[in-house]
Amino acid sequence: MPERSPETLVIDYRAAEQLLAARDPRGAVKLLDPVVAAHPENTAARLLRARAFFAAAQLRPAELEFQIVLEREPDNAFAHFALARTLERSNRADEAQRHFRLAAALEPRPDYLAAARFETP
Repeated sequence: MPERSPETLVIDYRAAEQLLAARDPRGAVKLLDPVVAAHPENTAARLLRARAFFAAAQLRPAELEFQIVLEREPDNAFAHFALARTLERSNRADEAQRHFRLAAALEPRPDYLAAARFETP
């Protein structure tokens, strides 16, 4: 594949957002792969790709992408919450609980607080 221009990469990113919204996560991943390859430091592209992997039930790649995002942005409440959901779907509830609680502590949204279950030991 020829090298993509910055403008084309932006178009691919925006199109991937639309595909994910239209419930075509695999199509979104295909568009995001060259974006992430060209700019591996781009946290927004990685987060979108992680969401697409999650929506496609590709849990291990989703987990890895969310972890990369959190290495770069440890205070990203959404990434903690999404990683927790990914771990939960992978039957790793104990690991998920830690990230649910971090998400709720960082951003006390009602859905994050409910998932964190602070009142439960």
